[in-house]
Amino acid sequence: MPSKNSCLTLASVAVLVVLSGPATTGPALAATQPTVAAASTSSQVHASAVPTGFVDLAARPLPADGERHEFPVTYRNDTTADRTVAPQLLVVSPDAGPFLAPSDITLERRTADGRWEAVRVGTQTGTLFTDLSAARRVLHAGETLTEVYRLTVVGPQATGTVQPRVALFG
Repeated sequence: MPSKNSCLTLASVAVLVVLSGPATTGPALAATQPTVAAASTSSQVHASAVPTGFVDLAARPLPADGERHEFPVTYRNDTTADRTVAPQLLVVSPDAGPFLAPSDITLERRTADGRWEAVRVGTQTGTLFTDLSAARRVLHAGETLTEVYRLTVVGPQATGTVQPRVALFG
């Protein structure tokens, strides 16, 4: 039976495979693809669309109490150069199932003005995930990114793990 780390590694590899060939891997992760116009402008733009790594933050059990729970995703660019990053929230199903469905949770993101907006999640092999392409931003040297998500478990039988992380590009 695969471990949760194996599932996260598999999900990361799946993202890279999908970015390399979305027509053969399905629509769930194709949301991480650059737009057709951006992809056709140069191979350098396409190459920068693929994450070069991930910074995993502290995972927590999926809170299935029906209450709203906040999950901050924070990353500091400690380099001397600008860095493109994307915060992401993964909700990983138990290894033995049952797999979670997007309808098992509601997810929101706090906007710059303090409001909460709904966030759609994709699903692949038992992992729910937020879209990397919509979350990408450039952090200047020394800047810190903090994105706050609010998650509510709707399905009373839902179990799993919440894994915040930051995708690194280029």
